[in-house]
Amino acid sequence: MNSNKNNIMRRIVIDKLTINIGVGKPGEPLEKAEKLLKKMFPDLKPVRTKAKKRVQAWGIRPGLEIGVKLTIRGKRAKETLKWLLKAVNNTLKESQFDKYGNFGFGIKEYVWIPGMKYDPSIGIYGMDVIVTVRRPGYRVMYRRIKRSRIPERHRTTKEEVIEYLKNNFGVNIVKE
Repeated sequence: MNSNKNNIMRRIVIDKLTINIGVGKPGEPLEKAEKLLKKMFPDLKPVRTKAKKRVQAWGIRPGLEIGVKLTIRGKRAKETLKWLLKAVNNTLKESQFDKYGNFGFGIKEYVWIPGMKYDPSIGIYGMDVIVTVRRPGYRVMYRRIKRSRIPERHRTTKEEVIEYLKNNFGVNIVKE
């Protein structure tokens, strides 16, 4: 096991960070949510998300645009995660992690994010932040030629990712 600690293929990498704002209806609220994401990340273009199921009570039907999301990858994802974790006081619950270490957290109001000021033309919106982690080598699972699966021993675990976050981001993990 000691030889594995220095193996660069065993390190944990933040694959992507997805920021989602769900408003539940098209029109002005959706445009304001899109404007907020553009204000936070002026060089990136948010993508509108569509409903997959019909919910008659809420007036939602399949294909209706009900939210916006933004995906950030690479080094910028790591920097953005540090910035967004400050909005939740660098504290996450253990239940926010899945068995592979991917995790998500919510920010109830965007004004909690350091450096963000209230904009009356937007109003108050919250967002969900989803972080996907992996190890180097996951490309074999997605490539077109000679695709293969990732063995269980190479996948990240919840405990490994929690330790990674504590060491690299100073995150406090709260047990419920």
